Amino acid sequence: MLLWIMLLLFAAALGLGALYYLITRVRRFAFMTRLAEKNKFLSWLLAVSMVCLLFLFAVINVYSVVIVVLHLALFWLICDLISALIHLIRKTSSRKYFAGICALLLTAVYLGIGWVNAHHVRETDYSVSTGKDVAPLRIALIADSHLGITLDGRSFQKEMDKIQKTQPDLIVVVGDFVDDDSTRADMLDACRTLGNLKTTYGTYFTFGNHDSGYFRQRDFTAAELRKALTDNGITILEDELVPLGENYLLVGRKDRSYPSRLPAEELLNHDSGRYTIVLDHQPNDYAAEANAGADLVLSGHTHGGHIFPAGLIGLWMHANDALYGMSHWSGTTFIITSGISGWAIPFKTGTFSEYVIIDIRPELS
Repeated sequence: MLLWIMLLLFAAALGLGALYYLITRVRRFAFMTRLAEKNKFLSWLLAVSMVCLLFLFAVINVYSVVIVVLHLALFWLICDLISALIHLIRKTSSRKYFAGICALLLTAVYLGIGWVNAHHVRETDYSVSTGKDVAPLRIALIADSHLGITLDGRSFQKEMDKIQKTQPDLIVVVGDFVDDDSTRADMLDACRTLGNLKTTYGTYFTFGNHDSGYFRQRDFTAAELRKALTDNGITILEDELVPLGENYLLVGRKDRSYPSRLPAEELLNHDSGRYTIVLDHQPNDYAAEANAGADLVLSGHTHGGHIFPAGLIGLWMHANDALYGMSHWSGTTFIITSGISGWAIPFKTGTFSEYVIIDIRPELS
């Protein structure tokens, strides 16, 4: 959360500079330069008014305004630099301001693709093999639904219907199911949907850093969320272990933000010989989980990068051990999903929305 606050503050500062830059760029269009020759004040007023149209994105939320302003300013700067280089090479100049038109088109296309990536949920499949004597197991993994930004209760049900068709043996929800902007109605609908899913071993839930709420502004409490989950037959795991048949052990960890969270070595201090699956919302404890003997660790939280290059910045700051996908550390397999939705921003330019299907199979002898 601290990383996101820092990024948002930095983005806000950039946003102010970007707004001024965009106002000066709009004044370079031919009709604006002609207006400026007659009335400079009116040209500035019109330029400010045109840029302020971007604040219509506040209908979605304030974060959308910031994202649109920053991307438009960046693409406009790039187009200006390319235009200046072309004119320098050709030793020409033009009153027609093609750079601005190109910037507007590029931004619209780029964020349009980001909108589709955020709202269109894909299925991502992984196959994991093990030398342990296990029966095949199919896991459906979802995380970071953040109900209310791209998924409400009804659209969440449509995605769960797709998951049901894959016939999973187990469904795991790895944190950030709801957010500060989620509504009670959507939360209750989504919990009922999870409770109606048919699997061999049921549906298990671990909390993320957003599930308890930060600002206490939503119309339900964390306790009401817990009750809705359990009333619908969903098992909440908080530093707890559950056997799944004879072959598997499921471990749900408290989120890293909880001070009472047990260390991995203490929680996984067992010798059952079973294949151990760990649910851990934030991918921050790889070394400890590998050393403790976990076979498979499933996480979310990173959103796979969400807005480029935020994810890479997070890696450079060592906020997470990995960003997205499947990796292997000391005999342990780690999988991070980019999330079935995302927090606050209805665009995904660094990744896409997904649910994950994982097939665990014994190695062929």
